[in-house]
Amino acid sequence: MDISSLRDRPPGGALTVSELNNYVKGLLDRDRVLNAVTVTGEISNLTDHRSGHLYFTLKDSGAQIKSVMFRYARAKLRFMPEEGMKVTVHGTVSVYPQTGAVQLYANMITPDGVGALYKAYEQLKARLAEEGLFDEEHKKLLPRYPTRIGVITSPTGAAVRDIINVTGRRYPIAAVYLYPALVQGEGSEASLIKALDYLDNSGLCDVIIIGRGGGSIEDLWSFNSEALARRIYSAKTPIISAVGHETDFTICDFVADMRAPTPSAAAELSVPDIRDIVLGLDNCSDRIETALVRCVERMRERLARCTDRPIFSDSAYLTEAHFERVEDLFLNTKKALSDKLAELSSNLKLLSGKCDALSPLSVLSRGYSVVSGEGGIIKSIDGVEAGDELSLRFADGEARAKVTETKRSRTEE
Repeated sequence: MDISSLRDRPPGGALTVSELNNYVKGLLDRDRVLNAVTVTGEISNLTDHRSGHLYFTLKDSGAQIKSVMFRYARAKLRFMPEEGMKVTVHGTVSVYPQTGAVQLYANMITPDGVGALYKAYEQLKARLAEEGLFDEEHKKLLPRYPTRIGVITSPTGAAVRDIINVTGRRYPIAAVYLYPALVQGEGSEASLIKALDYLDNSGLCDVIIIGRGGGSIEDLWSFNSEALARRIYSAKTPIISAVGHETDFTICDFVADMRAPTPSAAAELSVPDIRDIVLGLDNCSDRIETALVRCVERMRERLARCTDRPIFSDSAYLTEAHFERVEDLFLNTKKALSDKLAELSSNLKLLSGKCDALSPLSVLSRGYSVVSGEGGIIKSIDGVEAGDELSLRFADGEARAKVTETKRSRTEE
């Protein structure tokens, strides 16, 4: 309704209720303060309407105002408002013409004294904990000697390099399978779930590490996803969560079978140290040899006690052959054990050498490099055109290059 038309009416002219309410609404809608107002108060009478709108009363110790947040604005909320919660509301003040009620139309709500993301994190954490997703009884044991390690992280971050380096140093006979995934930003939640679906359903890996380097709560928010948490909970493969730094905690950390403070620590938790295994074999060999020596000594003592009896005093020739047989058995057993341990040690060194030879880093150290462009690793001249910018990965670093000319080898023509 045009406000000026009401002002031009002669004094004493009667208004309809609709005209009056619309007139007041027009006055409020034109007020610059009320069109962008920020109000603090406590939520009460909260109604989560089936339409998607939120209806509530915002109050303090002395007054209250009816408030509404429409569905389009609510979709941007990171948390669910609760009864009695102290909040700061940003929005506009106007009149609902049908009832004449002054209302606060909320565009944004933030918890008073705590960030919206942190509040959403605490709400989801409490709800999943109540459902039992964090209970120790549901957590799977990590394999003692895994041979295939799955890694879900960014292919360009420091986390994957740390995991490969630590795993190669501690347990070079294990293969590392990287499934590249987005770890922050739009689409990262779906990317992480897709990677976990593949590695878990394929049965390719004995254990899976999922994570990334540190960052703010916004950077790590994909790992606070409820859908990702439920997928980790339902996984058949043991999962280690390695998100952020030692002080960072995400929902993934609580639901995973093992939480590591850093990606490097996750690699250490996933595999044993081969040096400890070799040392254990040596100790086992020493214990077996000692046990055999003691066993033979006890048998000799028992035999000696028997031969010392008068009945055998003149029959030494009956026991001489047994003494020789025991001595032969002892020597043969000792030699066989030594040969077997030598064979196992040789095989272990051979396997370690093969793993080292097949390592991508070992290949790069012999003078080769990995060429990649915008579409990933380039395996053929067909993937390169003049003017393309390429990335060259060497054993000790990376370089950028620009293609000036392409030429197919004669064997391919």
